[in-house]
Parts: sequence; structure tokens; C-alpha cells
Amino acid sequence: MRLSGTVALVAGGTRGAGRGIAVELGAAGATVYVTGRTTRTSRSDLDRPESIEETAELVTARGGTGIAVRCDHSDPAQVRALVARIESEQGRLDLLVNDVWGGDHLTAWDRPLWEQDLSAGLTLLHRAVDTHIITSHHALPLMVARRSGLVIEITDGTERMVDELLNGYRGSFFYDLAKQTVIRLARNQAAELREHGIAALALTPGFLRSEAMLDHFGVTEDTWRDAIARDPHFGASETPAYIGRAVVALAADPDVMSKTGGSYSTGELAKEYGFTDTDGTRPDFAEYYRDFLARSQRKSATA
Repeated sequence: MRLSGTVALVAGGTRGAGRGIAVELGAAGATVYVTGRTTRTSRSDLDRPESIEETAELVTARGGTGIAVRCDHSDPAQVRALVARIESEQGRLDLLVNDVWGGDHLTAWDRPLWEQDLSAGLTLLHRAVDTHIITSHHALPLMVARRSGLVIEITDGTERMVDELLNGYRGSFFYDLAKQTVIRLARNQAAELREHGIAALALTPGFLRSEAMLDHFGVTEDTWRDAIARDPHFGASETPAYIGRAVVALAADPDVMSKTGGSYSTGELAKEYGFTDTDGTRPDFAEYYRDFLARSQRKSATA
């Protein structure tokens, strides 16, 4: 229970990485405010069955204290009320995880900017970027007042990974802009928070076996390997718990300030901190994909 006494806000904790992070924080003994738009009685436009109440219950079942609060993080008034509640009930905030996304169905792949739906693209940016800014704007004063805390921005790909493995571009204009901007949000917050003793960084999972991804392949967490025949890369995937354990390791690191402003992956942090995924392995998708590209190049050269 390394994080007993820690108060965390996981913004966007309904499912996927957010749920994995919230639950692992609970396993470490933290009090976790789980926020999102989907409750047991009201779904967001994503129309997924997972709810913030379920996540909060999982947090508590693992030994922490899970508190579900419905909040649309694109609405400053709702975020202001959420932070006021945390201050009233806890008097502090030690960890902020900005994981709001909701843009999968708005992402257009393999189409240039001028052929995309502009409204969908701007909505994606509003959900994936504005929500993080709004949440930090209201939550950071709780940390600044105590001169202590950690902000983690969840993204897709570190700067190094994207430059090295994807030629600097994630393949879709608005998607790439959103994910790269989130990395920049971490860097900007780090610059302003350093003097207050607060760290901010960006964190990415690898190929995440989220609930939606499992549904996409028609498998469950128990049968996920059946999907490797359809997508060999899925063999290097990881559970949401893996990024949750990365967040726990960062939150428990007394020297986390040395990482402020950077972008990190679950795979590299697993090697550094020694945690594993739920099956005892240490997936590193960047390392896997680097090897895959090298093999492909060798094969092309000898063809």
C-alpha cells in the first residue's frame, strides 16, 4: 500500500487506460476520484457499457477508496465543482491523471486534412486537448498550495517513438495533433510547476488491450491471443493494468521530479521500476515495433 494517504483524480477513468490506472492506484492504497460521462443510468455518446461506478467499485475492492463523480471535463463549471468537492472532502490533491479522450470514432485514417470532416476533427481536439487544459486549470491550485504533486498526461507515443518509428507522424492529422499537443501540455505544465515542487510528464501505453479493442477483435482478456492471427502486432499488446502500475511507480518515486517535462512509455518504465503486466511479462511495444521494422527492412533488402 505504497500510496496510502494519496488523493488522486483520474479524469477519464471510465474504461481503458483510465480504469487500469484507477484500479492500480486503489491496489496501492490511494483514494481515487474516478470521473467520466458514463454512469450506470446514463451513457455518453460513445455508448459503451462501462461506468464510473464500476471503476470506483474496482478501486475499493482492490484496497483503495474509489469515488465516482460524473463530470464532463469540457465544461469548466462541472470541473470547478469537482475540484471544490475534492478540496472540501480531502483538503488536498496529490496526483492528477489527465486521460480524457473520447476521440476514436472521430478519427479519420488515411485521409488528408482537406478531405476530413472539419467538425469531427475540431470536436476531437476539444475533447482531447481542451478537457486537459480545463482540468489542470482548476486542479493545479490544490497542488500549488501544498507545493507538492504530480500531473500525468496520457498520450499515444513518446516524442522519440513517433519520430523514430513513425517518421514523426501518427497517420491522421487531428489524431496526431491531439496526441502531440498533450505531450506539449505536460512540458508546459512542468515548466510552470517546477518552482512549486510539482512534476508533470506524459505517459503512453503500448498496444492497449482495452475493452473496446477486445470487442473489436471479438475476444476477451482470457482469449485475447486468438486475435493474433488477425493482427500479429497484438501479440505485443498489454493490459490496462500495465499503465496503471507505471503510474503507481511514478507516484511513489521520491525522485519523480527528475522526469518532469518528459514523455515516457510503459515498456521503458517497467524496465526501470521493475513492475510487470498481470501475466508477469514486460511488454515494450516500441522495442517490439523497432525489431519488426528492422526485420521487414532486411527481408526487403534480400528479396
